[in-house]
Amino acid sequence: VQLQASGGGLVQAGGSLRLSCTASGRTFRMVGWFRQAPGKEREFVAAIGRFGDVTYYGDSVKGRFTISRDNALQMNSLKPEDTAVYYCAAASRITTRDRDYNYWGQGTLVTVSS
Repeated sequence: VQLQASGGGLVQAGGSLRLSCTASGRTFRMVGWFRQAPGKEREFVAAIGRFGDVTYYGDSVKGRFTISRDNALQMNSLKPEDTAVYYCAAASRITTRDRDYNYWGQGTLVTVSS
């Protein structure tokens, strides 16, 4: 089982980035994105059901980020506080709790400059 996140980079505030998550080895019920900024706890960002039947967003990204059925995370109107390492992860059930995600990618760094 492999998960690989990509697409991070440096962007100015107000800009956009699209993160991709490639999952292989098996199918999952849920794919989610989490992020962790330096000195902070890991935070839930977004998740989508395998069939696109459910989507969830963290409060801080609602209305700005969109997760799609190909597991990509479209991030618009980026803010400096969105700076973090972003991880994609997969779970066997519908959940937004990071401890329920069994498989994790290596993370991709997003830096938003002010």
